[in-house]
Amino acid sequence: MGQKKKIGLALGSGAARGLAHIGVLKALEENNIEIDIVSGSSAGALIGAVYCCGVKSKMIENIALNIDRKLWVDLAVPKRGFIKGKKVEELVKLLTRNQNIEDLDKKLSIVATDLKTSSEYVFTKGPIYKAVRASISIPGIFEPVRYENMILVDGGVIDRVPASVVKDMGADIVIAVDVGFSGEPGRINHIFDVILQSIDVMSRQISTDKIIAADILIEPDVSHIKPSRFDMVEECVAKGYEATMEKMEEIKRIIEGK
Repeated sequence: MGQKKKIGLALGSGAARGLAHIGVLKALEENNIEIDIVSGSSAGALIGAVYCCGVKSKMIENIALNIDRKLWVDLAVPKRGFIKGKKVEELVKLLTRNQNIEDLDKKLSIVATDLKTSSEYVFTKGPIYKAVRASISIPGIFEPVRYENMILVDGGVIDRVPASVVKDMGADIVIAVDVGFSGEPGRINHIFDVILQSIDVMSRQISTDKIIAADILIEPDVSHIKPSRFDMVEECVAKGYEATMEKMEEIKRIIEGK
């Protein structure tokens, strides 16, 4: 019997569309696919981190369904961002039981972008909540995180789907989840919509020539969901679940090496 292959999961950024990651995890759990390594950007970092702390997908879905916006939005007088991020930090601290990345059973890395050097910074140790807080710092919405000598913002700015990070962490098989971009912008009601939609447009331009290096790429059909629609949990989860189930035979075949 050969050594068990290490399975890695790369969870991409996409604001509210990232809720589809919960459905992906649900499908993998139901099919007893054990994930050893996780890397996430932005929304993917948040969901991946909570999952690596041993919280099952159903519970993550319940949290997402029941969370009051007031619990994570603390408005700032905008200087570097509209949301101070202290509340979201406290929330992530609670959900991850204030654990450090290196203490987890699964290998976790969290991707952020350093504005000073325009480069990727990958957290592989230290408090999970700090790393997640940096990775979800959507420019203009959340205040950036000052860490060591860096100014960190959303990981999705530089690495939307961190499949190569998962590979570098030692995964034999890489499953990547790309929740893509919003389709039609629809009505732009809020400054948040303006910022999120602008980032979407820029990311789409940047990623046209970037290949996601994964063995399996899961692409939930969530382009109709605006990045600010965090109330559409059930639909996002269902789309993530469906997209993963469609690839399940392929996933099993690759894992079994057939």
